[in-house]
Amino acid sequence: MKLRMSSAVLSALAAVLAGGFGANAQGVPGAAPPASIVTFSTANIGRQGHFYVGGHYVGEPGKETMDGAMYVEVWVPKDIRHPYPIVFVTGGGGQGAYSLMQTPDGRPGWAYDFVNQGYTVYMMDYPGQGRSANIPGVDGTLLPPRSGPLMEEVWSGGRPAATPQSSWPQAKKYTQWPSEAANRGKMGDPVFDYFAKTELQAVSSPGFEKRTVDAIEQLIDLIGQPVVLMLNSGIASSGWVVADVRSKLVKGIVAAEPVAPPIGNAERGSTGPGRLWGLTNLPIHYEPPIKEPSELRPVREDKADGPDLIPCWVQQEPAHKLVNLQGIPVLEVSGEASYHRPYSHCVAKWLNQAGVKATFVRLEDVGLPGNGHQFMSEKNSAGISRFFMSWLDKNVH
Repeated sequence: MKLRMSSAVLSALAAVLAGGFGANAQGVPGAAPPASIVTFSTANIGRQGHFYVGGHYVGEPGKETMDGAMYVEVWVPKDIRHPYPIVFVTGGGGQGAYSLMQTPDGRPGWAYDFVNQGYTVYMMDYPGQGRSANIPGVDGTLLPPRSGPLMEEVWSGGRPAATPQSSWPQAKKYTQWPSEAANRGKMGDPVFDYFAKTELQAVSSPGFEKRTVDAIEQLIDLIGQPVVLMLNSGIASSGWVVADVRSKLVKGIVAAEPVAPPIGNAERGSTGPGRLWGLTNLPIHYEPPIKEPSELRPVREDKADGPDLIPCWVQQEPAHKLVNLQGIPVLEVSGEASYHRPYSHCVAKWLNQAGVKATFVRLEDVGLPGNGHQFMSEKNSAGISRFFMSWLDKNVH
């Protein structure tokens, strides 16, 4: 059976073979993997570590089982050129830490981008999923991987929204799926099919956010030095809480389309309450202090901030301040064609009203057009990571 691959995959493989094996492949014929197995140079990585944090025993006496432990991987560059490590708090379900290592068309992922520029990086599989154990009956429901048709709809631009309610007006601007196949972005496209293979189950339980916060707090304490948090998608709600309770150890936050908007759900036509404390469903510190999220007195604005956007929820003035986040610079970015675009700006608006220095950037305004929500997997992923690093150089000292 012949393996069909996109030209993007083949180009990546050619670069790997030219720069990765070269003279080293001459010694033992057949020892190197075939061209169909993508590998990357680790020349800039000095050390790697693999460990677990968090966790506690659950169960009746005599049958205790460790639950809530979180797998973490650290890459340390040979030449550390930046004082603050990057702690990736990305995804939440979907592809997990793997998407930070490799794009679906075979290019190195954000983890390589950052470590190659001298950043130490930490990646993790959240409690109950990936390489972190899941305890049936304790960790809640394991949701199955997303279906191929749904992934076509929300990730790759392969098909239109299933209903008018689940559509978003910016979808037609999507251009960044990393494939040149005739059926690009659809099932049967080799890049899409590989992407689908990396999709993981996700934990759904009321306690998931708190278990994740506890484990990441332990990780930050173990690192023991200030870090930069990279927050992305659904897991970002846990990241804001970590930044709140460990603010002295967080020097900056890059929020790549964090789960949004504050107060009420709006993702692809959904409604109802969500993130009632503004950024999270867990308590977070405000000043003046509050005991219940209703004390924020949120109101929905009468008018949206622009065409094809939705009105944001804000606090009634005088607004309560997120006191522990006020000293942390925040960059929030949004993709031009993402289903987050109608409401993603509402996160930065909430932060700024609460006294946090948050900068909101539309990626197309910095020369990175056409992105959906899967920044780290798309064609211009390396350009996006370069933009993040440029912002960190200017704003995190």
